[in-house]
Amino acid sequence: MIVTGADRTADVEVSCDVCVIGSGAGGSVVAAGLAERGLSVVMLEEGGSHSRAEFTGEEDRAYPMLYQERGTRATADLAITILQGRSVGGGTTVNWTTCFRTPDRILAHWREVHGLEGIDSEAMRPHFEAVEARLNIGPWSEALVNRNNRVLLDGARKLGWQADILRRNVKGCGNTGYCGLGCPLDAKQGMHLTYIPDALAAGMVLHADTRVTRIETAGGRVVAVHGETLASDRDLPSGPRVVVRPKVTVLSGGAINSPALLLRSGLGDGPVGRRTMLHPVVAVSGRYADRVEGWSGAPQSVASHQFVDRGADQVGFFLETPPLHPMLAATALPMFGDAQRAFLSELAHTSSLIAVTVDGLLPGDVGGVVTLRRDGRPKLDYPVKPALAEAWKAAHVAMAQLHFAAGAEQVASNHVETMAPLTSMG
Repeated sequence: MIVTGADRTADVEVSCDVCVIGSGAGGSVVAAGLAERGLSVVMLEEGGSHSRAEFTGEEDRAYPMLYQERGTRATADLAITILQGRSVGGGTTVNWTTCFRTPDRILAHWREVHGLEGIDSEAMRPHFEAVEARLNIGPWSEALVNRNNRVLLDGARKLGWQADILRRNVKGCGNTGYCGLGCPLDAKQGMHLTYIPDALAAGMVLHADTRVTRIETAGGRVVAVHGETLASDRDLPSGPRVVVRPKVTVLSGGAINSPALLLRSGLGDGPVGRRTMLHPVVAVSGRYADRVEGWSGAPQSVASHQFVDRGADQVGFFLETPPLHPMLAATALPMFGDAQRAFLSELAHTSSLIAVTVDGLLPGDVGGVVTLRRDGRPKLDYPVKPALAEAWKAAHVAMAQLHFAAGAEQVASNHVETMAPLTSMG
């Protein structure tokens, strides 16, 4: 059963075996597994419960409905925008369907540096396989790769760089290109269509539109989880309170909201909120003679891991493509007014590449820190260290090379307003 904010007319207090906070990729898998084993499970989700009928492909509707802070969440200095899901299904409702297994080198780093045991690739294999089967994860067809991703694939091949067709969690994909705005066909196999229905069928109760305000503890144990009902169309409390009294609590609200909740609850000792890694992204756009129409087709179906391992003292990065819907593209540009209008007027002929940096692996790389604003909402400070800045510069060069190899007439950074477009690497 799903209880929405509109359904709730009075305060609610319930007891259960397990309370799961968050309905994204982590919480939903846990909730389904526990509910199917006969435990009573209550899930609390800050965002709303939405269906494909509401996924109209309109950006001005989707971002407020499906993203944290209406799609405007950012670091404290506003330098890095954070696209983070906020609905039943969490980020899986709005992600771009890219599905990687955790790389062996990352598992090894966690074991060797952080002391996590039992997570080598062989031990993880059955768990990866189970999730891949439930989410219908499989390779995308090269014949269906859109023009924007074809730029990455063709450019990498011409340069002799590694590139792969990605695996995607889709079933009956219509190649609409609206993955980040909610799939209008229910083709994307997010948590709201897979593990959450599994958990509901096993008896779980999901309270949507419910922001958890604090976790109450006594004697070193959680005795209550307190939440407030949010208005479905606004990020504001609407009245009724929710109190869950569980035997066990699972906190799976994401790398930003989870530490914020612990801090609000007076449970912020030790490393809480520290070492928050974002894998920050930089972008370079290319202008092409033919139409690219980067808003059409599967938004992310190719990746190059050519530069993931750049040596022990350098931050690595891998290359992907984003969708180029007008509002999303506009927010990623450094210019305003006439300059932005001129860029967007050529959006149909524009391809964009992104470099996803692999932060958190170098000694001394502490990432960002989550603290609280005066109103109790999360604040993320993410200082840019020299090694990360160097990786961004190297990524700019690599993306420019790739664009020109793929036939771009002009190439420009998405981050430097005063930089004139390049017409060659010379």
